Amino acid sequence: MNQKQYYSENTYLKADLHTHTCASGHGTDDRITDLAKEASFRQMETLGISDHGPASAGSAGLSYFRGLALSEPRRFGVRMLYGAEANILDREGTLDIPDDIARALDYCIISMHHPVYTAGSAKENTRAYIRAMHHPGVKIIGHCDDSRFPVDYMELVKSCTACGVMPELNNVSLLPDSYRRDCRANAVRMLKACESLSCPILLSSDSHGREHIGEAAEALKLVKEIGFPPELIRSGL
Repeated sequence: MNQKQYYSENTYLKADLHTHTCASGHGTDDRITDLAKEASFRQMETLGISDHGPASAGSAGLSYFRGLALSEPRRFGVRMLYGAEANILDREGTLDIPDDIARALDYCIISMHHPVYTAGSAKENTRAYIRAMHHPGVKIIGHCDDSRFPVDYMELVKSCTACGVMPELNNVSLLPDSYRRDCRANAVRMLKACESLSCPILLSSDSHGREHIGEAAEALKLVKEIGFPPELIRSGL
């Protein structure tokens, strides 16, 4: 398996599941249609829309996520998946996307964001992730690479393997100007745990708007640099 299986000829991921529209309330005025058009232009096969859950400031209400189930399965020749980046609200793993809505979505990413979640110890944060991943539709753990939310990667990955959930290798986290902390070192720890337990990872852009969809150059650079097994790399479901 080689990089061509994740990248199309024009160097964009064939699938990107962590993207945001204007419904996330910040970073872009682009709509789903704008992202889908750009994905088609970039010769991508699958585009996932995963706007921030309603606990994030300015994001859409629950009616938006409920309505996604009625959205078109293909746009401009691109397979569309409709999900949410649900906020973990507390150390019990409560999410801001109710289970009934999550069941109707194609997938959920679960993430910790300031100021929605108040960080605890590595043990407490890990427990929150593990409890959250048992909610319906949870397929991905978003950017669990930020030292502001320390975790025990071996325990986290053990639960991911048991639940069929993928940790994300987030391209934005690895950019030099990322606002998250110590992401590269933490990503290496996560990847080592995944390799030891044969747990797949998901590459994604975390693009807000159309500009960066399908971009994962920093993520691919890192997996190549540390020799992470290509057979454990995913970009779609």
